[in-house]
Amino acid sequence: MLFEDLSLSKSIQRAVFEEGYLNPTPIQEKSIPVVLEGRDLIGCAQTGTGKTAAFAIPIIHQLHRIVGSSKKAKQIRALVVTPTRELAVQIGQSFDTYAKYTNLTQLTIFGGVSQNPQVDALKNGIDILVATPGRLLDLHKQGFLDLNHLHTLVLDEADQMLDMGFINDVKKIIKLTPKNRQTLLFSATMPIAIRELAEMFLQDPEKVEVSPVSSTAENVEQRVYFVDKTEKRNLLYKLIKEENLSNVLVFSRTKHGADNVVKALRKKDIPAEAIHGDKSQNARQRVLDAFKNKEVGVLVATDIAARGIDIEQLPYVINFDLPNIPETYVHRIGRTGRAGNGGIAISFCGKDEEPYWKDIKKLIKVDVQIITDHPYPWHSGSPEAGEKPKNSNRSGGAHKSRKSNSSKKNKKRWY
Repeated sequence: MLFEDLSLSKSIQRAVFEEGYLNPTPIQEKSIPVVLEGRDLIGCAQTGTGKTAAFAIPIIHQLHRIVGSSKKAKQIRALVVTPTRELAVQIGQSFDTYAKYTNLTQLTIFGGVSQNPQVDALKNGIDILVATPGRLLDLHKQGFLDLNHLHTLVLDEADQMLDMGFINDVKKIIKLTPKNRQTLLFSATMPIAIRELAEMFLQDPEKVEVSPVSSTAENVEQRVYFVDKTEKRNLLYKLIKEENLSNVLVFSRTKHGADNVVKALRKKDIPAEAIHGDKSQNARQRVLDAFKNKEVGVLVATDIAARGIDIEQLPYVINFDLPNIPETYVHRIGRTGRAGNGGIAISFCGKDEEPYWKDIKKLIKVDVQIITDHPYPWHSGSPEAGEKPKNSNRSGGAHKSRKSNSSKKNKKRWY
């Protein structure tokens, strides 16, 4: 199927074509006709499958038809609620891109910055609002938001809003909208709380699912290193330096841990930056722009901060810390191998993280390559019962160690 087969307005087709879109992704192909029909929808798809365009494009089509060239004051007719500032910015940019040949206007609002410019834009009138839950409720409480004319409500990354404690806020927001609205819910996973939310607020929704949520992209090569916890930074430096890795997204479990990894890398003259919730919005955007522009070779992020990172040709993802939720692993490595490109996902598994790895393997059902040929293992023998260890000297893997494990205790640490 081609985008031109989806009965979209010429203005949208022109914008989409200029972005190089010819064929819709599976989630777009299945979702766009449903949204154009005005039906409620539950979309379930893993990261990197094109969910934003799946709802943004048909919403723009519908609103362009409704608003047309009207000279009347603009009113909020579409609302997208999403958990993080970075993701909100990304979605807002997508709406701007797809709607550039229409007269529709969008505003992105989030906390952590002055509300004054956001309030001024709301007073001038907008058609589409992209918002994080906290700032949205704040501005509504102050009387700056009118959702009575809303046509479509989108709940994006619903599972992440659940994990971040936003579900009660989301329920409050939904109750502020007209009952006859169209509601679209997108999520990478469908825990019970999200299913209950859908049953409570959606009307006879169409369910669209592409790829099981447990699946990892086929074009992502996965590797795991069973490494002593205290030697993870040495292994990270070894891989980056010896394999000449660049454009590397590294996941840390904590904000403090992310900062420490960055400090250690910088001491070895490796340009690195951290992105997490303790940094200001301007600082986070500046770091993200530097990474996208390849001014910084390594970006260390926490899971929540990384939700807004959308880079089509990101070649490497490294799990410095394994997540304790298996589905999070799928989200993380989904940051590479996007838009048909290949990618390499590398995981460091400490002894204390072995239960996490077993849960991940149980979920993804993939034979992940085990790299044993490195100087920092946490035990000898078969890393996992019933699995044969594998070595690799390919790009992104590990070269054969020149030192025995017995020399590890005499090796000077670099951090």
